[in-house]
Amino acid sequence: MDDRESREKASVAPRLVTDAIPEWLRGVAEHEPADPTGTNPVLNRRAMKKVVSAALRPRQAAVLVLFGGSPESDQAAPGGLPADADVLLTQRAATLRQHRGQVAFPGGGVEAGDDGPIDTALREAWEETGLERDGVEPIAVLPKIFVPPSRFDVTPVVAYWRKPGEVRVVSETEAARVVRVPLADLIDPANRFVVRHPLGYMGPAFAVDGMLVWGFTAGVLAGLLAVSGWEREWDHHDVRDLQTSLAAVGMTL
Repeated sequence: MDDRESREKASVAPRLVTDAIPEWLRGVAEHEPADPTGTNPVLNRRAMKKVVSAALRPRQAAVLVLFGGSPESDQAAPGGLPADADVLLTQRAATLRQHRGQVAFPGGGVEAGDDGPIDTALREAWEETGLERDGVEPIAVLPKIFVPPSRFDVTPVVAYWRKPGEVRVVSETEAARVVRVPLADLIDPANRFVVRHPLGYMGPAFAVDGMLVWGFTAGVLAGLLAVSGWEREWDHHDVRDLQTSLAAVGMTL
């Protein structure tokens, strides 16, 4: 039975989990992403309310921001962050037409039959990583963020992986890597800085596991870290050239 058949046979549509959320995840579950340093323009991107033609109408999409880790907080760590906490990321194939080689959350465009953004995010995550949705508990649906290059209006769905399972690259034409990145690496000040695009864009970035996380994905992560209680002070005045930063991990724009 494939994932779509499983969904059609399900007795209820996917819904938010509002109880039994681990205490260390309360910040990201109960607060919208924030930009206290003024270095995260991603969070303010909204599609125009009125469009002059159907061709300019944004396409709807959803991504899964999936956190894993012990349900028990570490009382000695900021925000109770457990040592094994992580987030699921993919690295897009270098052969793709859009966003090639970029690090992303599992996700994609809405399809007919999807029952809201949670369903879209879970379906896409299954298609891209083989993720079994039974162990995933959606805990928040964030405001849409417009992504100009692809004209997607993206809804981030924050979730907790209570029953982690195997994930992998399902299709090498779509993804080069599927990685569970430790949150300890993301909050390490040595791995955080701001990148400047040749066209003028500036935004948060992370250098983790041989990858450069920037753009939409870094913006959402930085916004969530800002309200998580886990964040450590980092140098948001450290601005680096995007092309140079990409070259350092073997990638190009």
